[in-house]
Amino acid sequence: MVKERGRKQIAQNRKARHDWSVLDTYETGIVLTGTEVKSLRQGKASLVDAFATVDQGEVWLRNAHIPEYTEGTWTNHEPRRSRKLLLHRGEILRLVGKIKESGLSLIPLSMYFSDGKAKVELALARGKKAHDKRHDMAKRDADREMQRHIGRIRKGRR
Repeated sequence: MVKERGRKQIAQNRKARHDWSVLDTYETGIVLTGTEVKSLRQGKASLVDAFATVDQGEVWLRNAHIPEYTEGTWTNHEPRRSRKLLLHRGEILRLVGKIKESGLSLIPLSMYFSDGKAKVELALARGKKAHDKRHDMAKRDADREMQRHIGRIRKGRR
């Protein structure tokens, strides 16, 4: 059996960095059933409305959508069930402290296979206000315009 190497992207929460300011990221394992893994290998998953919670010392991924495996039988999984995330005890305690003291949230940024194992990139994040989002978009547009101008100068055009 040949073990695959590297990182294969399954799903990404593209809107997360727009709506949240990411303070810290964690790579977590995820507890899955057989049909969920097969469905993920087909590249089907969605993290659009997903979030993570800490309940009784365990971290859970909620509302992530992994569609039913098309070849599955009665043993198929429920698409939006809660899934346990695997972190070290010290990391969980640190997360609990940060979440409670400063009102931060746990947001999944992406889901991928790393060396054949399903992983979730979890972010400790603070929600952005509307004016923060406008400021970030204006900064991004200004940077893009500056890069265009630098490119024109290098090519000899103005």
